[in-house]
Amino acid sequence: MDQITLSDFRCFREKQTARLAPLTLLVGENSTGKTSFLALVRALWNIGYQQRIPDFKEDPYDLGSFDEIAHHRGARGGRANTFEAGFSARIGRRHDMRPEGAYLFSVTFHRHRTGTTPRKIRVEREKRWIEFDFPKNDSVQTRVGTPRGVWQRSMPEEFSSIVEVDRRLFVLFPGLWKEAGAEWTSLKGLTPLPSDEDLKEIETLLRRIRGDFFTFQSSPYASAPVRSKPRRTYDPARPVRDPEGDYTPMYVAEMSFRNTREWATLQGALEAFGKEAGLFDEISVRLLGKKENEPFQIQVRKFGRKSKGPPRNLIDVGYGISQILPVITELLREDTAPLFLLQQPEVHLHPSAQAALGSLFCEVAGWERQLVVETHSDHLLDRVRMDVRDGRTKLKPEEVSILYFERGDLDVHIHSLRLDKEGNTLDAPPSYRQFFTEETNRSIGI
Repeated sequence: MDQITLSDFRCFREKQTARLAPLTLLVGENSTGKTSFLALVRALWNIGYQQRIPDFKEDPYDLGSFDEIAHHRGARGGRANTFEAGFSARIGRRHDMRPEGAYLFSVTFHRHRTGTTPRKIRVEREKRWIEFDFPKNDSVQTRVGTPRGVWQRSMPEEFSSIVEVDRRLFVLFPGLWKEAGAEWTSLKGLTPLPSDEDLKEIETLLRRIRGDFFTFQSSPYASAPVRSKPRRTYDPARPVRDPEGDYTPMYVAEMSFRNTREWATLQGALEAFGKEAGLFDEISVRLLGKKENEPFQIQVRKFGRKSKGPPRNLIDVGYGISQILPVITELLREDTAPLFLLQQPEVHLHPSAQAALGSLFCEVAGWERQLVVETHSDHLLDRVRMDVRDGRTKLKPEEVSILYFERGDLDVHIHSLRLDKEGNTLDAPPSYRQFFTEETNRSIGI
């Protein structure tokens, strides 16, 4: 994803665009829509890459019913009947993609009973587009277009349900698409009749959409701002991802017992971060029995100057380690997610550990693994700027985006800020950093 567009969504009234990068940092005051923005990014991913209806109440985001999601303009303005969102994306090797080669994906949402569901979906690439319109629950209108014309048809009744979007792009033209060889076999239903040239362009677009988007099956990893409490002893269970990280000890234990090669790699990466952050030097799993199905403990050890010191239970070494362990484990495991949506990962970490987390983000972020991070940490943000300036990782200045959420009268504006080669923040409005400047001036008596 290169950018997100939105309008009439929660506290965002006017249509605006936010630039995404391999590493995107969301900053701003409390209650300015940063978490809502993360929820919207996941919703667009669900529709665009997984072809499924998003759940705006799915953990760790609960945005409520449609009336709580659509922007409210006040007593006179009323509530918006729909809200719009979209994203642009370039598929393939980044350096080979031309600006005009981007996919433009947009969705109009409306109320369905008390919930929220797509009203219209559109995918465009190089001025060729396909659009699905769901005016009623029992009908679907499909339109395709090229620079020379627009064609449309109604979906047969058996494909008109919006309960499932799965394979929707594949069944948009029943009878037109033959799975074997993906060839057009009939023109019946399209009005007016497309020319051979237009038909070929439409076919090419559908081939690309199907090949580029249907290959993504992984969901984004979305973390909660407050993660699971540490326990003295864990009982073995199947590790299933959850926003609070309850599964992390089970995943670590399973790796250490059943996949020693992967565990050695993950353990080394975890310990490298632990040392850099000053949190721990060693992490291990202690089995309280002779079999894998018996209880176990997670232990960490901090080395002293002359000795390594004793292993200590996770619950005995402070809350910060248990809070950051799910996040760094997800970032460093081999079967990692393609998109990370992180809420305040620096919670309960001291300043030097927050800064180390910023360095870790710079190391792992890339176009194959995007990070969108909501943070209130000045230390994390400054470390990212310095690492980019000093070239400590492969992350370039243009591969970092800082989204500053500024509260207006009754809505919020998103400023897309960039970094230069010196790590300076560009395009910042006057209110950016104003609080920190005032506090600094006061501390030195200015």
